[in-house]
Amino acid sequence: MTAPSTPGPRPLDPRALEGRRSVAGRVLALLNAFDATHRSLSLTALARRADLPLATAHRLVAALTDWGALERDAAGAYHIGLRLWEVATLSPRGVGLREAALPFMEDLYEATHENVQLAVRDGLEVVYIERISGRSAVRVRSRVGGRWPLHATGVGLVLLAYGPHRLRERVCAGPLRRFTELTICDPARLRAALAEVRRTGIAVSDRQITMDALSVAAPVHGPGGEVVASLSVVVPAAEGRAPGLIPAVRVAAHGISRTVAAAWGQAPVAEASGRWKGATAPLAAP
Repeated sequence: MTAPSTPGPRPLDPRALEGRRSVAGRVLALLNAFDATHRSLSLTALARRADLPLATAHRLVAALTDWGALERDAAGAYHIGLRLWEVATLSPRGVGLREAALPFMEDLYEATHENVQLAVRDGLEVVYIERISGRSAVRVRSRVGGRWPLHATGVGLVLLAYGPHRLRERVCAGPLRRFTELTICDPARLRAALAEVRRTGIAVSDRQITMDALSVAAPVHGPGGEVVASLSVVVPAAEGRAPGLIPAVRVAAHGISRTVAAAWGQAPVAEASGRWKGATAPLAAP
């Protein structure tokens, strides 16, 4: 079955579009012109995709290049610069969380030799901040820095289930994008699936993105019990391995939670069921 196209970059917020008259708005529009399929852009293409006059784009691109946010290659095309990556590493939900999670992700990979992924929520989407994969693992369409809708992935179902009530209602109000014939696009089914995730602490996304893969995901908790990320393993759908993977994913997510809690604040208290006391502080609503 031919896989649908990967979701594109997140559109600029309408408020940002309204602010394009400001220098900051124009700079953000230029940076937003880059995505996974547009990693290299000429000045003309940058101006067109940012919807800016060429002269304005030329002036701002020169300033961004001088600062290091953009880099220009020998052919004259522009790319995202290393200075932006340097700044991005300061995000606690990025590199800091990734460093805490990597040892446990590596253990989970060694136990399964399948794709292991870590994601956080940003608005109505999941953003993958780390992934470990092997040559023999089932092919996945996620990538570090990639975004997917919350309702269609294992990590997304976890983050949606533990997010604010108003977030769940907003997502259920749709539209819910369909990727395969098994993607949950009915609001009632989605609400039931989210309730099951909250009951069990596990999400199973069975062939919702492609027909050859399923994922098993568990929440990663912060110091106060709030869900700050989601960990998943993705395996071939035909093997029926989901039930056997649940304990391993739980243990890895629990280990990451304890490491994050120790690094960010006091350790959370786990109940015997694997649920967390004090898990009432939701991620900020979009």
